[in-house]
Amino acid sequence: MTALAPHPDRLFPADPAERALARRLHAAVADLPIVSPHGHVPASVLADDEPFPDPSALLITPDHYVTRMLHAVGVPLSDLGLARDGVPSEVPGRTVWRTLCEHWDLFLGTPVRFWFESEFSEVFGLTEQPSPANADDLYDQLSATLASPEFRPRALFDRFRIAVLATTDDPADDLEAHARLASDPTFTGRVVPTFRADRYMHPEEQDWPVRLRALAERADVDTSTYAGLLEALRARRAAFAAAGATATDTGVLDAGCEPLEPAEASRIHRAALDGSMTSGEAVAYRRNMLYRLAEMSADDGLVMQLHPGVHRNHHRPTFEAYGPDTGHDLPAVGAFTAPLAPILRDFGTNPTFRLVLFTVDESTFSREIAPLAGFYPSVYAGAPWWFLDTPAAILRYRQAITDSAGFTKTSGFIDDTRAFCSIPARHDMSRRVDSSYLASLVLTHQVSEEDAFRIARRLVDDVPRATFRLG
Repeated sequence: MTALAPHPDRLFPADPAERALARRLHAAVADLPIVSPHGHVPASVLADDEPFPDPSALLITPDHYVTRMLHAVGVPLSDLGLARDGVPSEVPGRTVWRTLCEHWDLFLGTPVRFWFESEFSEVFGLTEQPSPANADDLYDQLSATLASPEFRPRALFDRFRIAVLATTDDPADDLEAHARLASDPTFTGRVVPTFRADRYMHPEEQDWPVRLRALAERADVDTSTYAGLLEALRARRAAFAAAGATATDTGVLDAGCEPLEPAEASRIHRAALDGSMTSGEAVAYRRNMLYRLAEMSADDGLVMQLHPGVHRNHHRPTFEAYGPDTGHDLPAVGAFTAPLAPILRDFGTNPTFRLVLFTVDESTFSREIAPLAGFYPSVYAGAPWWFLDTPAAILRYRQAITDSAGFTKTSGFIDDTRAFCSIPARHDMSRRVDSSYLASLVLTHQVSEEDAFRIARRLVDDVPRATFRLG
C-alpha cells in the first residue's frame, strides 16, 4: 500500500531560501485558533453533539466538492448517499466509501485531494492512501474512530482550535440550536448565525409564497405585502443580531441593485402572488431587494457578504431529483463596479455599512474588487471562494488584490464548508499559501521579515475579526 504522509513542505516555494522562510512563517501561525466567519456546518451538529453516523455520511455525501467530481466520471449521485426525490438513499456507507477509494486518483492535483490527505492523516490518523484493496479496512478504522468520545463534534471543535464558527441560516429559522449552545455552560466555543435571505428575493420561484408564509409566522408580521416583507426581514435581522450574528450573506446571479419606488415594488409583489408578474419584473424586484438589504445593513451594522455570479442549479433534472447544493452550480462572468453603483453611491462611505465582495470570476479581483476596496471604506475583498479556493488561485488572489487593497481590506480565509472535519485542512492550506506569498515579498525586498511575520498573524486572526466585526 502507498503510505499516506503529507509532505511537511507542501505548497511551499521551490526556491530554497523562500521555502525556508515560508516554513518559519507558517510555523508561527500553524497552531493559531481558527476564525471561520462563513461556513455551512449546522449549529445543531454541535448543539446535539451526537456521534457522526458513518465515514461516508460525514466525509463524502454532504460535500459537493467531492460528489460533483465523482458524478463527472459517471457515478450517479444516488450511489453517493444523496437522497433522491426526498427519499433517503439506501446505499450503505461502506459502498459509498468504496466508490471514493476506487476513484482516489481522480482527485490528484485538486484541493479536494489536499484536504483529504491532510484530514485523513492529521485528524483520523490514517497511514495508507485509499485504494480498492484497503477500502474496507480503512472504513472500519474510520468507523471505530468516529465512535470514540474524542471524535464527537464538540471534542473536535476544541481539538481544531476553532475560536469562532459562523453558520448560515434562513431568516425563518428559529435559531433554537444556537440558543442551546449559548445557554449550555459545558460549551465554551463561539458559534454565530449568519442571516441569508436569498429565498425571499426571487418571486418567480414556485415556492416563494410558501417561503413568505413561513417568514410571516416566524416574524409575526404579514408578508403578503412588500412593506410587510421588509418589516419581517428587519425583525429577523434584529433577532439574529441578538443571537450573536454579525453578518448577512447574499448569493445572486448578478450584483445589479437598482432601487424601485415603494409603490412599484409593492405592485410587483402583488403581481407575483397573483401570478401576473413578468420575468423582467422579477429581475427588477430581485435587484431592488439587494439594494434594500444593503440599506438594512447600513442601518443595523450587520456586515453584508455578497456572492454574485453563479448559475445556480444548472442541470434542472438533477435539481428536481436531488435539490440544491448538489454540485451543478457553475461560475458566471462577474461584474461589480457598474452594477453596485447605486449601493455604493448611497452607502459606500457610511461608517456603519460594510460590504465583503466574493467572486468565482477571478478576472474581477484586480479589475474591480481590489480598486473598489482601495477606495470605498465600506468595501472589503473577499477571499477566493468555491471554484477558486485552491492553492494556485489563493496565490493569484494575493498577487491581484494586494497592489490596490493591501492586506487589511480583505476578509481572511473563508472555508465555506459543510464538511466539518475538513475545516483545519482548509485553513492550513490558506496559511501555507499566504506564508509562501509573504516569503516572496521578503526575498524581493518588498516587505521586511518582521512585517511578514506580523502580517501572517493578522491574516489569521485580526483581519477576519475586524472585517466581520467579531470583536
